[in-house]
Amino acid sequence: MLIIFGGLPGSGKTTIARALARRLDAVYVRVDTIEQAIRASGVADDVGPAGYIVAYGIAGDNLTLGRTVIADSVNPLQITRASWRSVAQAAGVKTVEVEVVCSDKAEHRKRVETRVSDVEGLVKPTWQEISERAYDEWHGPFVIDSASKTVEAAIDELVVRLNGE
Repeated sequence: MLIIFGGLPGSGKTTIARALARRLDAVYVRVDTIEQAIRASGVADDVGPAGYIVAYGIAGDNLTLGRTVIADSVNPLQITRASWRSVAQAAGVKTVEVEVVCSDKAEHRKRVETRVSDVEGLVKPTWQEISERAYDEWHGPFVIDSASKTVEAAIDELVVRLNGE
């Protein structure tokens, strides 16, 4: 199974995606880490779609090995979401899409302005950059509101949903 996470930076998606990966013993693929590794290599400062394309390849390899994969990225555009679904389809596995939101704007902003990057060299976007970011509306994913539940409650809810899939 491919579990596709998305949501604006600071919404809580990485925290929840990591916790779910631990709970399921799943492969965890994070686009931020891949993009920063490409930048650190000196090949390019502007990685464009390269990080996503590398992530699709890593996810596809692990899906064909029979592993559950959790994909963690902003997924701001319909095309990135469709590409993740294509990776799963090529591997012959189902997908579950999870959008993480933080409905409390003050809390979301606080998270953005106080968090420390856990990827060496990665510069996190500012609240203004996040507020102005292009982000296509999702249609049909499972939505987790991180403002209204703990990480553990979100994981419990996701596991119940996954077991029903």
